[in-house]
Amino acid sequence: MKIAVYGKGGIGKSTTSCNISIALARRGEKVLQIGCDPKHDSTFTLTGFLIPTIIDTLQSKDYHYEDIWSEDVIHKGYGGVDCVEAGGPPAGAGCGGYVVGETVKLLKELNAFYEYDIILFDVLGDVVCGGFAAPLNYADYCVIITDNGFDALFAANRITASIREKARTHPLRLAGLVGNRTSKRDLINKYVEACPMPVIEVLPLIEDIRVSRVKGKTLFEMVGSEPSLNYVCEYYLDIADQILSQPEGIVPKEIPDRELFSLLSDLYLNPIDEGKDQNNKENLLGFTTI
Repeated sequence: MKIAVYGKGGIGKSTTSCNISIALARRGEKVLQIGCDPKHDSTFTLTGFLIPTIIDTLQSKDYHYEDIWSEDVIHKGYGGVDCVEAGGPPAGAGCGGYVVGETVKLLKELNAFYEYDIILFDVLGDVVCGGFAAPLNYADYCVIITDNGFDALFAANRITASIREKARTHPLRLAGLVGNRTSKRDLINKYVEACPMPVIEVLPLIEDIRVSRVKGKTLFEMVGSEPSLNYVCEYYLDIADQILSQPEGIVPKEIPDRELFSLLSDLYLNPIDEGKDQNNKENLLGFTTI
């Protein structure tokens, strides 16, 4: 199974991806996480350092694939998760989609691309062109990370449009949304009401999730010294279980930009009192579907 994780930049996508990867490994799966960001920091909390990128390695070998070994580009991370960083072109030059293609090509040359039960692509920021959407070419499922904010849901809607477009020619489905570090979910609820899609999980506003990134550790590693955080790991294990159930998924239909802008801005101006909204009772109790 191949999963592409998308979401607005700064939303906690890489932190979430790393914890999901470990959760999948805890369920007995052989997992590879591929960071698809020129910052090459997707796997930082798994390895504890910035590993060499595929592009850096290819350049050092003058693009002679036969001179590269698996250990040059695949690094072992916490919890048995293998890690690769695609890297990217210099800022302001080149195309990220090309880099993803080169990464997959090299992994296939090394007979590594089909060795894993799960490959998780952690993809940078919003989808603004075909290059950013390149990992969707290889994915069975897309998972969108969001919060309860306007900008994150606007980005999620753009990603939804890319999924619909790619699904025309690829066996790609949206597994659903994951809400990250949010104390409310009124905007998320409003969005999925207008653009129906599964909500896999909504993680509450837990400061330790943000702190884990600063510490360079996953929540699963932090539990070793802070057992009180075990309940946070259960959220990621639940996400892993839902993914491993091989959900049917959907091909979503995005909301036109102006319509979405009006929908979410109206909710900002006229917020719903969640405590009194009986229609959201199941959501407030943590009920999710996929």
